[in-house]
Amino acid sequence: MKLATAALGTAPEESVAAEVGSALESVFDAVSATRAETTALLARVAADHRRPATVDLAALRPGLHLRLARNALVSGVGFVAAPGLLGDVPAWLEWWQSGAEGDVRPLLLDLDPDHSAYADYTHWDWFALPRDTGERAVAGPYVDYLCSDEYSLTLSAPVETEGRFAGVAAADVYLRHFEAAVLPLLRRLPGPAHLVNARGRVAASADPAHLAGSLTKGPDFAAVLESARPARHDGMRLIPCRGVPLVLVTSPR
Repeated sequence: MKLATAALGTAPEESVAAEVGSALESVFDAVSATRAETTALLARVAADHRRPATVDLAALRPGLHLRLARNALVSGVGFVAAPGLLGDVPAWLEWWQSGAEGDVRPLLLDLDPDHSAYADYTHWDWFALPRDTGERAVAGPYVDYLCSDEYSLTLSAPVETEGRFAGVAAADVYLRHFEAAVLPLLRRLPGPAHLVNARGRVAASADPAHLAGSLTKGPDFAAVLESARPARHDGMRLIPCRGVPLVLVTSPR
């Protein structure tokens, strides 16, 4: 369905969308730093005329540990390699996460495709969206069976080497932490409001008709994000959150 371009949102809506963007931008800062370090690392390996290996990715660990320590919203962070990138394993996550006691620990998965417990991550939105679009993405919320068994969001961005997709840099945010940050903002608005990603998945909601994790159907949210302009659809106002791939949706009372 076509979207009607709207005038700029009211001051409260624009303000809330901007503040949501700021809250998530701090997490994307961690993603961007991981992306930059990984890109530089892969370039150094390529200059040596060899394929990267898991031992090379270990050089990312100090930076990943630092990002976990500095950002309370980030529960996990790392680089997820495209299958076939590394010379010593078929797939790999250089992924570190915060433990219940505040410790930092690696994520250990069975990544051998010949095993029945193989954890194929390539179909997950946090991997597929950056791979397919070349843009950064917000995936979820979903139950993160790979990492934490927590309801989570994953923010990710593509990493390239020599002009080819090499994997994604990503960071996890527990949904309960994200909701604690943004629900007070949504409740400032005079009517029901919720946040959705490019595929219409509700990331947080102050609207009982649109619960977190459900799908908001109808509007082309990806088009709203691409245009970076507010729009209307069947009485809903759609305001892109500045700089991050989420849309603020407000509904009539």
